[in-house]
Amino acid sequence: MRVRTAVIPCAGKGTRFQPITRTVPKELLPIVAKPALQLVVEECAGAGIDHVVLVSSHAKPAIAAFALDVTEHMPGMRMSVAYQDEPLGLGHAVGCARAAVGDEPFAVLLPDELMGDSSLLAQMIDVCERTGGSVVGLKQVPREEVPAYGVIDPSGEMNADGVVAVRTMVEKPSLAEAPSDLIIIGRYVLTNDVFDLIDQVQPGAKGEIQLTDALRVQAASGPFHGVLSRIQRHDTGNPLGWLTAVVDIALDDPTLSAPFESWLRERLAP
Repeated sequence: MRVRTAVIPCAGKGTRFQPITRTVPKELLPIVAKPALQLVVEECAGAGIDHVVLVSSHAKPAIAAFALDVTEHMPGMRMSVAYQDEPLGLGHAVGCARAAVGDEPFAVLLPDELMGDSSLLAQMIDVCERTGGSVVGLKQVPREEVPAYGVIDPSGEMNADGVVAVRTMVEKPSLAEAPSDLIIIGRYVLTNDVFDLIDQVQPGAKGEIQLTDALRVQAASGPFHGVLSRIQRHDTGNPLGWLTAVVDIALDDPTLSAPFESWLRERLAP
């Protein structure tokens, strides 16, 4: 079954960006002339997705306004808004989209992560459709960075296309116990049974329902794969990451790159 729907969790408070996020949602902070969330929606469209579900909070009415704007200015893209008014974890956020998603497989994109193009998501969708199982996006990192992330335990060798079967996932393992150097990044393509599994997840110590707990059950019971990202990726979840994304994307903009690079060189000259 073709993946046509994506879920984008947008209910977070953006505390690392306060005070601006007390009035402007973090997801709508500008990346040059576009809201960051716009770039994620465009990634969805480039991968063949035509329905996006934004999981927001009633305290962030600008997200719903953004959804209306996309509907008006992106023909063929349908937008829905679901609500998560308590921060109960990524699994809970995805579960809040269940009614809007329906009975089909779907993608999940974390809006803090901006990808250079749609190719990774499109490949993940193809792997899901071919295998009938869920898929996570992966990045290879230096071994010493692994303990800061969720990591996969591969059950075989990665093929030439960057696809690898996954046995299970380990959240923030010690360096000695890390099963690989392949971390999970904020792109998922999930089969619909994950909703029932999310309902069964017990909240952790902070009262949060983690998506990874449901994915471990999927990986243990059926086909589950990871796809290695080979495209540009920016983590905009903190001010430095957001700033580097703005600079990189501005330098790639054909109308801005030459004058901006000239100014940067002058500004940084000793």
